[in-house]
Amino acid sequence: MSNKQLDVQIMGQSYILGCPEGGEERLLSAVSKVDVAMCKIRDAGKIKARDRIAVLAALNLAFESPEPAPSTTVATAAVSDIPQESQHRLSQLLKRLDQVLEQDGQLI
Repeated sequence: MSNKQLDVQIMGQSYILGCPEGGEERLLSAVSKVDVAMCKIRDAGKIKARDRIAVLAALNLAFESPEPAPSTTVATAAVSDIPQESQHRLSQLLKRLDQVLEQDGQLI
């Protein structure tokens, strides 16, 4: 099975992704989900750094994935529809992520 390359956009930035033949529809669906999740967090206006937005979107998507998730996810936290205690916990998580990223120098 050969790989095909697709040019996609996530949050306005272009990416060229490898995709096995026949997997285009699944990949484009995944790209759409990631784009929507990242744009929702960005548009909430509280988080500007692309790497932080990507981490939160990844956490949301992983949390929502195989089993049904409660309606409140990390992305809704960015919209501040959650209790103060949860906002504080999210803030602490972001600080910890910043510390790790500073040590490592990159996300991946």
